Amino acid sequence: MTTPPAAGPNGTSPDWAADPPTAPFANGSYTGLHSSGQQSFGQPDTGTGRPGRRRRRAGSLRLVWVYPDLLSTYGDRGNLLVLKRRARLRGIEVECIEVNADEQIPRSGDIYLLGGGEDLPQILAARRLQADGGLTEVAARGGVIFAVCAGYQLVGTEFGGAEGEPVAGLGLIDISSGRGERRGVGEIVADVDPELGVPQLTGFENHQGMTRIGPGARPLARVSIGVGNGDGTEGAYAGRILGTYLHGPALVRNPGLADLLLTWAAGPLPPLPAESEDWARQLRSERLAAVLAG
Repeated sequence: MTTPPAAGPNGTSPDWAADPPTAPFANGSYTGLHSSGQQSFGQPDTGTGRPGRRRRRAGSLRLVWVYPDLLSTYGDRGNLLVLKRRARLRGIEVECIEVNADEQIPRSGDIYLLGGGEDLPQILAARRLQADGGLTEVAARGGVIFAVCAGYQLVGTEFGGAEGEPVAGLGLIDISSGRGERRGVGEIVADVDPELGVPQLTGFENHQGMTRIGPGARPLARVSIGVGNGDGTEGAYAGRILGTYLHGPALVRNPGLADLLLTWAAGPLPPLPAESEDWARQLRSERLAAVLAG
């Protein structure tokens, strides 16, 4: 499938609709699971790494918060709240669904969110999501998935367990994680891949994971302060799957990133009135000033 022109969160690019992709990487770079169960990763998209969007239901979005009983640390639920608010400020009706680990993942959502968690809850979440199969189906049809910290690691091919042992992930994006020698704790500032049209990121990290990005994905950002993936990059994305180590919550502190996800799900967005952005701008300015001063 040919990747259409990129659409930034400011909605300056043309609207489009595309047939649902048949592989977890909506840009065609991931060919899915072989019959043996092995992942098969292709070459990265040479364009923007952005997929065409599905036609959404008229005037509405369904946001799915995945396993808040296992994966919700450092205020990650705020990511759901800010998406809801920024969509409704634009007149988009929003339905929010919180799905615990003993419940089935709904297949018909528009944006799926996973948060951070400790080692054992992360392993349990990975096993239950593998058995459920819902997120794999969501990725295959091009749904938007935003994953933070433990959630970011488990959407990859593998991550480090409680004793550092490799644990199989969902294989939705071409990354693998393991346990590093030092823990990344504190504020982080990173410059986003210019293709995404998102301002500089600010957030809080607390993890010992180191993440390697394979040829089927691209780094979300380059770190100027902090640890991130451990190699000078922070986060990763491919198609409409995007992961990061940033807490804070990430989308509250980075409204441009929130609007990117909304754009992927709903198409170009109108700008918000200045008065609706005052608190978001103030928070960003305060956090960046504090980090840079330190």
